[in-house]
Amino acid sequence: MPKPKVIVQLYPMLPAEDRQDREQKRPLGRDRDLYHKVLHDWMDIVKAADRHGCWGISTIEHHLHSEGYEVGPNPGILNAWWASHVKNARLGALGYVMATQDPIRVAEECAILDHITKGKFFCGVARGYQSRWANILGQANDSVAAVSRYLGGKDDIKNREIFEERMEMLIKCWTEDSLELDGQFYQAPYPIKEGIEYPAWKSAKRAGTEGEIDDEGRVRRISVCPPPYQDPHPPIFQAVSASADSIKFAAQRGFRPTYFTKLEKMEEFCHLYVEEGRKAGHDWALGERQNMCRWIHVADSEKEYDEKLRKYDQDIYQNFYVPFFPQFPDDTENIDWVQNIKDSGIFHGGTLDQLTQQFVDSYEVLPAEYITLIWHYAQQPKDEVIYELETFMTKVLPELEAPVSSGVTVGGVG
Repeated sequence: MPKPKVIVQLYPMLPAEDRQDREQKRPLGRDRDLYHKVLHDWMDIVKAADRHGCWGISTIEHHLHSEGYEVGPNPGILNAWWASHVKNARLGALGYVMATQDPIRVAEECAILDHITKGKFFCGVARGYQSRWANILGQANDSVAAVSRYLGGKDDIKNREIFEERMEMLIKCWTEDSLELDGQFYQAPYPIKEGIEYPAWKSAKRAGTEGEIDDEGRVRRISVCPPPYQDPHPPIFQAVSASADSIKFAAQRGFRPTYFTKLEKMEEFCHLYVEEGRKAGHDWALGERQNMCRWIHVADSEKEYDEKLRKYDQDIYQNFYVPFFPQFPDDTENIDWVQNIKDSGIFHGGTLDQLTQQFVDSYEVLPAEYITLIWHYAQQPKDEVIYELETFMTKVLPELEAPVSSGVTVGGVG
């Protein structure tokens, strides 16, 4: 039976002793020497993931984190750098926040990365939820687009509309030689009704893609170059958490849902994915194309596991993740944060036997084709990350079985 495909995902977190130390060292995100060291030590983890047979290696897109959380502004540059140091692993990001991105630029960047890696690139996409940067980089024309995603409300609706529009455009950019992008939030050529004056129109009309230039010499369509190395395009992973609409959108297009959720919600959504996939003509097994995200730790005892959660995860969990999500009470003074992290359902850990059993239990309910393992590097030192990764790949992974693929491939390699 096949084993799950493992993706290593690192949330670049510049390290501090504790919250007080982080505040005293403000702004840690601007510490050039520390970032330089973290960036270059990161390569050792990338090489270890490749060496131990991980399917993929990825990171995130987040901007303007001056407090030192999630300092990951340009995953594509990292992917290009890593490509020269890995032999087998696929590279990507989980992922591009499409509501803030120009779809043409994403199409170009990902296509080049796909060629650099010779078809070992995957494209992760997300809706985005951090207004601090999303509403800045998501500016549209002369006004700021409300693009950050909150649960419910007009911003959430607008965010989904922008995301879905730009995802459709991304696919068109990859797969069509000549196209017109006429959306509610984005147009190309722009202005679309008038077209664009172009002095070298004769050359473009005679040697470019058919239909780009009209008889008056105006640009009427565009041709995004180059196309991806993979045909029709790289595999697409879509981050999901609480929205059934996101699952339906992903299933209809063959995107791979990437779950930052408890097992119960993931199971519910996986069944929905299979149902919606069948409506679109796909016969996927339960768990196929599904990506389970889990933060993990390996410890010699429950006490040591608690200490790892406290040292490596509590700061960002308590002071950054929690404020975005409404499931916590207003009064957080008396919360046992370590226990709360355990109860979140997205952290697995303890002794090797405990960690293994948690994944075995999860796979009895839902055998996901992919597992994304997440660490808060460099809050957690690289040697510990590598040790936990190696332990998972050699001791835990052999106990798991992924679903047998239906053989249906949508969007590049499986």
